[in-house]
Amino acid sequence: MLPRNKYTAIRDDKPKSNDEAKRPEFKVCKFTTDAIVTEGSDVGTIHKVCTNPACPVHHPKKANGASTSDAQFKAEQEKRRREEAIANATGLRVLSAIGAAVPVRLMKRDLLFVAERMVSLLDENRAVILAKQHGIKKAKENDSIGKLFTAFLRRADEGTLGRAVVEVLVLLTASRGNASHVLRDAAEFYKVDVAAITTSVKQEFAAKEKAKAEKKAIPKQPTKSASKPIKKVAA
Repeated sequence: MLPRNKYTAIRDDKPKSNDEAKRPEFKVCKFTTDAIVTEGSDVGTIHKVCTNPACPVHHPKKANGASTSDAQFKAEQEKRRREEAIANATGLRVLSAIGAAVPVRLMKRDLLFVAERMVSLLDENRAVILAKQHGIKKAKENDSIGKLFTAFLRRADEGTLGRAVVEVLVLLTASRGNASHVLRDAAEFYKVDVAAITTSVKQEFAAKEKAKAEKKAIPKQPTKSASKPIKKVAA
């Protein structure tokens, strides 16, 4: 059962003019079928109708609009894919060119370039840790550790810049994974004796705790009150 706005009734009579013949209700399409009228004055009669809303004969505007919309969508998708492919290829080629321009031995300017950009990726807590390693402290409460460390790097020599690059790399990698594993891997690469450092730190902590305990155990000596002068009284 379809309401009147869901189908196009095809007229049985012939068009009286060429203009009338162009109207949809005088045309037959591949979707044309017989339907029985269930309401109105023609109840029970059979008429030919088209019930396809996308029929190019009886809904030419909709059909053309849909096909145009699909074509535009496909064209936009193709354009976007092409732009992404160009951007990816360009990026890879630029990266390759940058890599080719890097000297065999990194110079001071290269180390500074890498160090500054890596430091900018650190969060506040890790930037403070790194600054502490190099004796950098805030002079004022509103000072930026990041800016202070960048200024420090620009005055540093190649050895300090190289050290900073490795330290920042370790801190960044640790922030994205298992910190202990990252430190252990770096220590193995640079042949750092982690066991000896661990023992030394434990001994330092034990010595501090022992000194603290001994300080608490020493009893406090009572303070002597000042002797008051004796007043003489006349008999």
